[in-house]
Amino acid sequence: MKRERERRPVRPFSPARVIAASFLGVILVGTVLLMLPVSSKNGEMLHPLTALFTATSATCVTGLVVHDTATYWSPFGHLVLLVLIQTGGMGVVTVAVAVVMCSGRRIGLRQRWVMQESISAPQVGGIVRMTSFILKAMLLIEGTGALLLSLRFCPQLGLLRGLWYGIFHSISAFCNAGFDLMGTSAPYSSLTGYVGDPLVWGPIALLILVGGLGFLTWHDLWEHRLRFRAYRLQSKLILVSTAALLLLSFLFFQCYEFRLPQWAELSGWERLNAAAFQAVTPRTAGFNSVDLTLLSEPGKLVTILLMLVGGSPGSTAGGFKVTTLAVLLLSARAVFFRRGSPSCFGRRFQDEALRSASAIFLMYLVFFLLGGTLICCIDGVPLLDALFESASAIGTVGLSICGTPGLSLPSHLILTFLMYVGRVGGLTMIYAVTSSFPVSSQYPQERVTVG
Repeated sequence: MKRERERRPVRPFSPARVIAASFLGVILVGTVLLMLPVSSKNGEMLHPLTALFTATSATCVTGLVVHDTATYWSPFGHLVLLVLIQTGGMGVVTVAVAVVMCSGRRIGLRQRWVMQESISAPQVGGIVRMTSFILKAMLLIEGTGALLLSLRFCPQLGLLRGLWYGIFHSISAFCNAGFDLMGTSAPYSSLTGYVGDPLVWGPIALLILVGGLGFLTWHDLWEHRLRFRAYRLQSKLILVSTAALLLLSFLFFQCYEFRLPQWAELSGWERLNAAAFQAVTPRTAGFNSVDLTLLSEPGKLVTILLMLVGGSPGSTAGGFKVTTLAVLLLSARAVFFRRGSPSCFGRRFQDEALRSASAIFLMYLVFFLLGGTLICCIDGVPLLDALFESASAIGTVGLSICGTPGLSLPSHLILTFLMYVGRVGGLTMIYAVTSSFPVSSQYPQERVTVG
């Protein structure tokens, strides 16, 4: 019996499992801290499942909340949320490697391997330098954003409070978290008081976009500047796809949605501002400058699609990623025009890229539809509103139209699971729960007609 136990193969080291477990560990620590009486303004201990929901939302940089962030949490609670947001936005593995680097300890091969998976780097070589670049860029970008926002908030709120608001919203926007402190005027108001103020929504929108581009795209932009041809194929796909989605969504909101009667109270300038911001925020940010409950049915559907797509691989954003969408669309084009394999910018995709994109898309679609259907059945909310909430959770966005606080406990648990899956990542979740042993044998091939 003892020999049989000894012969059992030990599960090999898996970066995907480490990443999934590390996010879960941070969520549990955050849950304990948010349950402490010192974390809330009323000094009462929070219900464990409510604390779990909030800690998951912060660590998975989503922004869905049960209690208004500004009015419910104490300064200590705000600090805990900010640390969770920063850790989740950068990636738990990135933070851990940064701590090891600052302590002067040597980074081993296993740590480099996990880091490569965490930031979606193409190779292990140079991963420490890349981490250093990420940390410096993050501090520069968040610091600049905090300064720009503080210049607007300080005259309104005073020096210290204005600086705190600038820092909090800069980190929340860059990490695509969507948590805000604007609820002092009206609970859950987000940026609705600044719909026509580009000095507030402008820096936040830029922070959202930069955070959602991904670490490798930053590196290409920094290293090659405007020499687009020198960029990696992935960076080219990200930049072109992001620009196309922003333009199309802006045109939809400006030319259709905000011309509807329910938005008559907005001036022409405010509608233009709202359209620009609404084109950006579903890219998994979670801020809103207008009342989303007034969205038309087409407006809700377009927002759902944008939330599901999300940002870029190796970024602070969620969703099934713009590169996944690009690969699927280019593969469809190759089929329609009878081309041998999908390609763009003079390069072909690997077969593995198409298989991975198909698996990720299918997984997100199944979880999104299943989660929305269950919420609709449990709480009796309209199906489209329930799907909106489900897309917001798995896309780690944070927008809501059916009122997250009013949902039942089972729905909160469903959203908690969807937020976790959305932040860890589709491919990482697939690798974390499947066998790590590669399968080299293949069955005989036979033709199957599809379509």
